Amino acid sequence: MKRMNPRWKSPSMWPSGVGSRQPCPRESALRRAAISGNVLALPPFHVPTGRSVRVFICSNPDDTEAERNALKEHVYPKLRDFCRENYGIEFQVVDLYWGIDPEEWDSPELQRLRMKLLEECLKTSAGPCFVGLIGEKYGSIRVPGEVESAEFEMILDAAVEAGLDTRILEEWYCRDENSVPPAYYLKPKAEMLKNYQNSMESSSVAKSKNDKAWRAVSEEIKRIFRTSVLQLQEKGTMKSGQDKKFLCSALEDELDFALGKQTPAFLKKCVCYIRKISNFDRFAKLPEMARYMDIVVSADRVMRNQEAYERLLKVRDEFIPMIVAASNLRVYSSVTHCDMKFGYSQEVESHYVEGLCKQFYEDMVDIIQATVQQNFDTETDTLYDEIVQHLSLCKTFSSFYVYKSEALDIIQEYLYPNKGGRITPLVVYGGPCTGKTLLLAEVAKQAYSWLQKEMGPETDPVVIVRFIGSTDFSTDLRTLLQSICEQIAINYRCLIHFLPNKIQEMRELLVNLLGESSFHRPLVIILDALEQLSDGDEARKLWWLPVHLPRTVRIVVSTLPNKHGILQKLRCLIHDEDSYVELMQRDRKACSQTLKQQLLSVKRKVTSGQQIYVNEAMAKCTLPMFVNLIYREVVHWRSHKDVDDKSLCSTVHESIEQLFYSIEKKLGSRFVFRALGYITMARAGLTELELEDILSLDNSVLGDIMVSSNLKNPLRISYDFIARLKEELEGYLVERQVRNVTLMVWANRHLHLIAQKLYLSNEEDVHQMHSLLAEYFLGAWASGRKKIFHCDNNHFASLNISQHQNPHHQQSLHGHDKASADKHSYDRQTPEQPWVFQCNLLEPDIFFVNHRKMTELTFHLTRSGRTDDLMYGVIMNFSWLYTMIKIGQFDKALTDIDLAYSCTQEKELKFLANTLRSIKLKVTKNPASLSAELQQRLLPVVTSLPKLRHLLLECDKDGPKYCSIVPLHSSMDVTYSPERLPLSSSYMQIVEILPTLAPNIVIVALEDGSVSTWDVESRQLLRQIDTARSVVLGIRLTTDEKYLVVATTKNTLLIYDNHKSCLLSEVDVKGSKHCGITGGVAFINGFTLSSHHALAWLEASKDINVIDLLYGWPLYQFHCWYEVTCVQCSPDGMYAFCGQYLNTTTIFHLGSGDKLSTMTSEFSGGFVKSILILDTIHQMVMIDNEGSLSVWNTKDITNPKLMEDYDCRGDESEVVSIELSEDQRSILICKASSIEVLDTKIWKMAEKFKAKRSEKFVAAVLSKNSQSIIASMENTSSIFVWRRDSGQCMASLIEISGAIVKLIKSTHHNLLLSVASSGVLSVWDIDIITAMSNIDKTGKPIQSLQLSGREDFVYTMDGSEVIHKWNYSTGFIEMVFKHEGLVENWVLTTSGDLMVTSDDKNSQYIWHTTTGENTLRINGQRISQLLITHNDQFVVSLCEQNASRVWRLATGHKVCNILVTLQHALITTANTFLVGTNKNKLLAVSLWSGSVSKKFICDDGITIVNFKLIPDSPDYVVFITSTETVFIWSVADESVCRRVQLPSNFLKNLEDFQISPNGKLGIVSKGDENINVLDLHSGKLRLVHAAGIIWRQKLSRDGRYLVYICFQNCDEDDEAGVVSSLIVMRLADGKSIGTCSLYKTPTYLCLSQRALNIIVGFEDGSIGTYTVVDRVDAALKIKIATSNSRQIVNNASQKVRPKCSTNAFKTIADCVWRESTEVFSRDSPINVSDSGEPETMTPTKKTELLQ
Repeated sequence: MKRMNPRWKSPSMWPSGVGSRQPCPRESALRRAAISGNVLALPPFHVPTGRSVRVFICSNPDDTEAERNALKEHVYPKLRDFCRENYGIEFQVVDLYWGIDPEEWDSPELQRLRMKLLEECLKTSAGPCFVGLIGEKYGSIRVPGEVESAEFEMILDAAVEAGLDTRILEEWYCRDENSVPPAYYLKPKAEMLKNYQNSMESSSVAKSKNDKAWRAVSEEIKRIFRTSVLQLQEKGTMKSGQDKKFLCSALEDELDFALGKQTPAFLKKCVCYIRKISNFDRFAKLPEMARYMDIVVSADRVMRNQEAYERLLKVRDEFIPMIVAASNLRVYSSVTHCDMKFGYSQEVESHYVEGLCKQFYEDMVDIIQATVQQNFDTETDTLYDEIVQHLSLCKTFSSFYVYKSEALDIIQEYLYPNKGGRITPLVVYGGPCTGKTLLLAEVAKQAYSWLQKEMGPETDPVVIVRFIGSTDFSTDLRTLLQSICEQIAINYRCLIHFLPNKIQEMRELLVNLLGESSFHRPLVIILDALEQLSDGDEARKLWWLPVHLPRTVRIVVSTLPNKHGILQKLRCLIHDEDSYVELMQRDRKACSQTLKQQLLSVKRKVTSGQQIYVNEAMAKCTLPMFVNLIYREVVHWRSHKDVDDKSLCSTVHESIEQLFYSIEKKLGSRFVFRALGYITMARAGLTELELEDILSLDNSVLGDIMVSSNLKNPLRISYDFIARLKEELEGYLVERQVRNVTLMVWANRHLHLIAQKLYLSNEEDVHQMHSLLAEYFLGAWASGRKKIFHCDNNHFASLNISQHQNPHHQQSLHGHDKASADKHSYDRQTPEQPWVFQCNLLEPDIFFVNHRKMTELTFHLTRSGRTDDLMYGVIMNFSWLYTMIKIGQFDKALTDIDLAYSCTQEKELKFLANTLRSIKLKVTKNPASLSAELQQRLLPVVTSLPKLRHLLLECDKDGPKYCSIVPLHSSMDVTYSPERLPLSSSYMQIVEILPTLAPNIVIVALEDGSVSTWDVESRQLLRQIDTARSVVLGIRLTTDEKYLVVATTKNTLLIYDNHKSCLLSEVDVKGSKHCGITGGVAFINGFTLSSHHALAWLEASKDINVIDLLYGWPLYQFHCWYEVTCVQCSPDGMYAFCGQYLNTTTIFHLGSGDKLSTMTSEFSGGFVKSILILDTIHQMVMIDNEGSLSVWNTKDITNPKLMEDYDCRGDESEVVSIELSEDQRSILICKASSIEVLDTKIWKMAEKFKAKRSEKFVAAVLSKNSQSIIASMENTSSIFVWRRDSGQCMASLIEISGAIVKLIKSTHHNLLLSVASSGVLSVWDIDIITAMSNIDKTGKPIQSLQLSGREDFVYTMDGSEVIHKWNYSTGFIEMVFKHEGLVENWVLTTSGDLMVTSDDKNSQYIWHTTTGENTLRINGQRISQLLITHNDQFVVSLCEQNASRVWRLATGHKVCNILVTLQHALITTANTFLVGTNKNKLLAVSLWSGSVSKKFICDDGITIVNFKLIPDSPDYVVFITSTETVFIWSVADESVCRRVQLPSNFLKNLEDFQISPNGKLGIVSKGDENINVLDLHSGKLRLVHAAGIIWRQKLSRDGRYLVYICFQNCDEDDEAGVVSSLIVMRLADGKSIGTCSLYKTPTYLCLSQRALNIIVGFEDGSIGTYTVVDRVDAALKIKIATSNSRQIVNNASQKVRPKCSTNAFKTIADCVWRESTEVFSRDSPINVSDSGEPETMTPTKKTELLQ
């Protein structure tokens, strides 16, 4: 195999052998033929993947109605689901009698269509194809629709000779000279029966009269034909084969056609069910029995028709048994016994039908499993699917190529290899409808055989065909070239190592691959419709097209002559005129000859009189498509019908419209409108079944075609409509194979455009149709969910049909007077629409993708504006996301999320898209980790972005199928990058930035006088205003964003229409007579806007100009006492509050201009910096330049009352910014050196944050819930987030653009705009920034961690003076236990109510964990280890220097002393012994006496490395010695039970040792990439390879799972911020069932004792909690949903952070343990004074007892 640089082969997604059967040789041969482009070698009716199961139901319609209805309602939907889930294909039943008016059952048209569909089912079905339902009825003889003239006249003569009245034949049959040979055809009922046409609409009485008349006519016609034919048979005039259509029923005909001439192998796919009824003849007289048998009435006597019965027996008891004898045809015969009184009663029939349904289902499943192969090619191989799609189109298009032309010969000659000369591509061009696509399809079809004939049968050509624009891959240049390169590489066995990223390199790859062709394997590439290429990568400039070709390569392309300049560019590349073939209108005579041949092929012709009009039409146009449209019209002409010059149109466009009108006339306007509308609007077309389903959901269609008496479950349209529509549009509505489905699409763009114009012009209808398609692909009405049916007669008026200029069409509108049906709900039998069809629930990664839903749903949700369904039904659906990633469509998923964001502007979608981009490498490599990765990132922000809750719950529901680790609380730091927009080269040039109601739109004013409106996300300039060379001082927007007001240095206000950017008015701002600045001109000092007014004032001015925004003229001036410093308007726009020097504020009425009142603060030295209006409580706050404020009650606006003064003048720095919180409960005052937060309820300072001496605040804002402060510092490029309750800095966000000089808050969308010194604007989401402060951290690495017995609280120690108590559910710190010294040891009781701790100050503490109270403090000894008995009654305090002590927890009283030094001690389960090591000894000390009861002593030089107690066997200890030996030691017997020798050097790097509860397994880790599983019974050691170097491992309590954290050396993961991985392994099979990346350095790993919950402590002092949900253990699945963290997530309200309480230690000890001076003898007890005992030994510093 040759090797090339690019890589082609990708890793397989599905395991091999997942199908129930191995690929058959025929399937492999079809695949080879498809990849090499040998179209003629493919099956005639389908390509390898275009498969479905199509079953034809053959029956008499009347006697099998109950069976067919039951199968339709109960069995077909189940079989459809079975095929979709197990094979990814459709199951379709063709039963044309269902849903049809019984009077139409013997219609010649229906019988002809049945035979056509029967033939299709036999040829195309992938599985079972034929089912016969045979009862006691032979069925009615058919009425011939057409009889050759010679035959008809012979029958007529025989009838006359027999004395029959032939008038009825002469009246109903008409001679047609257009038939070849001439024939007599049956006239339509609509033409012959007077009331028939409007009987459906007028009344049921008229219809019943017509039905009765037709029955009489048809019976008489049959009688005449039967009598005459029998007479002719007797004479020998008519041959036996000719009489079938006159004497046979449809049942016999169909059985004979389906079973008569088939191979035994084929008959395995057919089934017959025979129902015999015993003693049936005696019940013939019962009227209801006429449904089940053929009867005759003779002299008022009803009896069985013996002739029909004999023919039935011949078929049922002779023909079928003969077939069975020669084959394996399945035949089931059932004998039913009649009720003695009622005959074949409904009860008897129901019993039979029930059994039939069961047997039918089993047989269909059996045949499907035996004949259909599970084909995962289309799921794993996108290239193969792309090839098959184009080949299916090629086969379809070539079948319509009937014009043998010179162009075909030219191309054939071009394809033959040339020994010399220069080879260039061949260009075929021509206008629309000239047949370019059909010509190239024919070339692609014939190329393989042409080259083989020319070069010999051993030649193996490669033909690659692409119909550009027909698939997504063929529209984009990159994917087009990639698929061509890959197809060439497979054919020429070239191995591609990597695919180029650059498009230029892809072109080079193509050129290199062309050189692989040879005379043995010539290469032909055919590209149709170059103009359909998208313009990306400058594809339409054709730089990528190889111009100089190797001698064995041929490229044929086609294009329109005047589209995108394609042809002109080709002429610049290819100069040889012989390389161009133009398709033009053809010669009229040639077209006439073609038309004649087409008609003769279907035994039709035109008469000489009709030929005149055909010639006239062809004189106007001879395009191939026009000629075909003429054929479509004249093939239906009858010789006795008048035609004129208006019968044929003169253009292609008109002819297509005429074709559509004629179909509307035949099938009904509303049905055609909706059916063709749905096909046209579908993104990739629709399957037959989809169209049937969708039309069955459309009440407007059902209301038009259903009769009220037929309303029953299931409510569906008849397949007859779909079949007739397809037949009418054959050649124009073509089939195309995509994946495992066959879609109906328009054959060319011209048809699509006209259908769009006719049927999709009404916006309301289009919206409704898109919505219905969205409902269908959502599965809204699946699983028996019933939809209301109501017949809305007015609905049709909205279809805008009056635009169509067609007289027949106009007439059809007046008949829709049917009475409106009552509203009822009916099951429409639409299928479920999961994202994937699961083959095996135990193997969730083996599935068939629901590509139809993938392709269509997002498209229709977007078009119908169903944003909620788009967001929650698609984007926030875990199954969709997982499937897209699994099938390699990650980028497509991101595109869909971006599309949804553009429709909804929901910030959750934007965050999700950014999150997915950050984990792309991880999840594309391991899709199973998607749920855990998402949950880790979404849990911290879900309170700020609540709409992500839906995705979290979806992850909970479906994620454990693939990954068993489910994060419950995540402490992962949110990775966040803002949107950035460069505005200028320096911030100095930016005057002002205004946020708007749209989150991504900002308005920016620059120094140069430009005011620009920018889209920050796309970085597009939307609008720009030029202020005519005026320097801008500031800009403002009205609250409704209608007006944009610009202040300039010319002292003018420019009022613009914000949306149109047009200047409405320019107003001068004038000051008072005495205003002005010494030695200069006074500019506008400030201005503000109310809803209808602008208020502006000049520097040093006491007057405020009030301007009407609507008319743009000055209204009046407000005159203030002092110079104006700021103005604030009330929210209702009624009042203006004008701040001035000397801390004075004046209130004016904006409507009248009246001065209402004036207020002055007690702090009169400064000026009013800002005014805040608390409108909800009628208060106004004046804040001066030093931060002092005064609060005024403004309920009486004319007489405000001073409520509160607050002095902040101690800080000399100026106020930088002021903000009132959204709930008006807090006011933030940011000064250069401090930030103060005031509580507006009590008007006291709530918090104050001071900057360091060298630092200054630039600005500060509050978060939405006011719990955090976000601020920036001078000369820094970071945004800091402080928590108000703790003062802790929770996050520091780096702004890469430079130092932040300005912060602007957008209250509309809770956004923060920052401006960097470099002139770059960044837009931050405050909700996401706030989410970062929600993660609690202690700030120091977690050293140890314990979970309370009820598993509701987590306690952590980080080496500081405190123990932290965390709420397990929320992840918040609720309590802090503060010690005098650094905490060294701690232990919890089983219940978690009490905690015992010790610090480095020689103190022990007992804490009540609920209240936080330090109930007891003991001083006196440095503790090395604390233990507590399992019954929570006693504590063991181990000391290294002095005697250890066992004491009572409740009182603190001593039980005994332990005089030996123990290390790593453990208490046995029975609370009897304390087991620990002492050098080379393993000691068991009694907890009651303190003496050593049992011991194991190693030999000299041997030490005990590690030991563990066996949980289920409390008297046994497992330990490892330095000699690499494992001992199991019985404490009770003081004997070694078992000894296991480990390999040499095994313990060189021993890291950890775990033991299973039953003591059978030991898990040993050595700090490498292996897990060592030791069988302690057999001594066998098993190695399991881990995902990295193991850092910590823990065995679950039940011993079923091993949880470990490992570090990986992976550059890709390092880039994504992955530090380590948390992995759960199932020990039973050694399989890793869950992996979760950790993005912080872990410092502690803990497992819970009950449910398998995992807690990880991290380096930054945070914790993460996880649970394990193994899908093998289904009972655990409820654990997530019931966990407290998910209860909070489910809650619509946000998490309320509890107040964290700090609990201090007792300063005075309750008792003191004295140090002993005795020399302890080995194993001898010693008494250390307990509380209350006198001390007789050498006294210590404190001899008294401290209580």
